[in-house]
Amino acid sequence: MDEPSPLCQNLAMGRAGSALRQVLETYGISQNKLAVTMGTDRANVNRWVKELRDPAGEVIFEIKEALKQINQDAADEFVRLYLCN
Repeated sequence: MDEPSPLCQNLAMGRAGSALRQVLETYGISQNKLAVTMGTDRANVNRWVKELRDPAGEVIFEIKEALKQINQDAADEFVRLYLCN
């Protein structure tokens, strides 16, 4: 069985925030661009990225869909990191 990546080993409750932060940095997507695409406030995205709040299950799907509109590879990477695959 494959060993989980170091990021996956360090993820616990902040899994979505850690995955989102890495994807935004890697693909050069601003928190504001994601927020506008999602139709939410940038402060919400900032709270997720800083792991101050975990997005609810349905919001994880919305994040993925918004990332897909911005960059399909970023959306795929978010899902991969979130699921630790």
